[in-house]
Amino acid sequence: MNLTSAPIHAAAAPAAPALLSRFRAVRQQTEALCHPLLPEDTVVQPVIDVSPPKWHLAHTTWFFETFLLREYLPGYSVYHPDYAFLFNSYYNSLGSRVNRADRGTLSRPPLQEVYAYRAFVDGKMEELLALQDTLPAAFQELFELGLQHEQQHQELLATDIKYILSTSPLAPAYQPAPALPTATSPAPPVSWLPVAGGIHLIGFAGEGFCFDNEQAPHNTYVADFELQNRLVTNAEYLEFMEAGGYRDFRYWLGEGWELVQQQGWEAPLYWVLRDGQWHRFTHHGLVPVNLAAPVTHISFYEADAYAHWRGCRLPTEQEWEIAARQFGATPTGTFLESGLYDPQPLAPDAPTDQCHQLLGDAWEWTYSAYHPYPGYRRAAGALGEYNGKFMLNQMVLRGGSCATPQSHIRLTYRNFFHADKRWQFTGIRLAR
Repeated sequence: MNLTSAPIHAAAAPAAPALLSRFRAVRQQTEALCHPLLPEDTVVQPVIDVSPPKWHLAHTTWFFETFLLREYLPGYSVYHPDYAFLFNSYYNSLGSRVNRADRGTLSRPPLQEVYAYRAFVDGKMEELLALQDTLPAAFQELFELGLQHEQQHQELLATDIKYILSTSPLAPAYQPAPALPTATSPAPPVSWLPVAGGIHLIGFAGEGFCFDNEQAPHNTYVADFELQNRLVTNAEYLEFMEAGGYRDFRYWLGEGWELVQQQGWEAPLYWVLRDGQWHRFTHHGLVPVNLAAPVTHISFYEADAYAHWRGCRLPTEQEWEIAARQFGATPTGTFLESGLYDPQPLAPDAPTDQCHQLLGDAWEWTYSAYHPYPGYRRAAGALGEYNGKFMLNQMVLRGGSCATPQSHIRLTYRNFFHADKRWQFTGIRLAR
């Protein structure tokens, strides 16, 4: 996932034991995600967007070492002088680094040495947290940013692991499928919920943490509109496929249509036709498509084409946030902590006069370019590189997914990807 930057607000500093508990929980969650993997799995990089799990383990550790230990722990010496070159992501102000496309060439250091690096840095961070009362307020903000940064990489780990395993001819399962009831009922009917237009405040204006791309809350005007009460399902998207949606240029933006032809797209990523039935690769291996579940792993181009085919459109990010506030969205969907790693079907009897799945299950493409809010100011120093410089040629997504940590999401969170990206849990909600 694209990383965002420094917080505008940080909550009042919690007691040191609370900080230590949160730090341990976040760090342990990252390692737990990697435990089912073989060492060979952790060095694979099939495409430039996907980083090897071993690199994620090391990079998140380098972040704490670089931005907190080197700055605030007296007498700290870096664990290895070459790790800044190996595990810096894209901070030009911090020196040269391995090219993003070459992360899969890093067979050394071995995986066990990366875990030793994590253990060393974790121990030093615990020493630093014991000094909390003597540290400046900037430490608290950077510490919170480090935790949020690692949670972003947890989502990336979940999605990168899925892509890595999907490239194997053996279609290996990351973990056994959970014992869930088989969905035999269709999703609840579609309904259209009115959202009042007018002048609305957009952006983060509360207490606690946010990334800097959520900053500068401002008023915006939207006309009255309607939003679909739930995410588009696999069954509904299959109708588009069977109606020839991937073969009819009329529904597609020009760049999207070129990609369909060049890449041979005919279904969402991970869908495979076997013996006349569509299957999809999941963290549990290749399974039949659950028609009642939300469709995911589609590009912006596919989401937009589907919307045009239905005679609708995608919401703007402003409309999405306004609707989420109006409907009182809370993080009750499927998140990383569930261990399911797949969006779940909505209950067939879910009320159609309520708006469901706004937070969790699938990131929702919006028809909004990723640009700075009015009044946005890029942070100074290295942290200013890690959001503002990406504000071009990308589209905004809202809502979080089944791979997002639940404590990491909020209504104002702005995720962003290029329009062709499919490896995240990206889905569709229609507007009109």
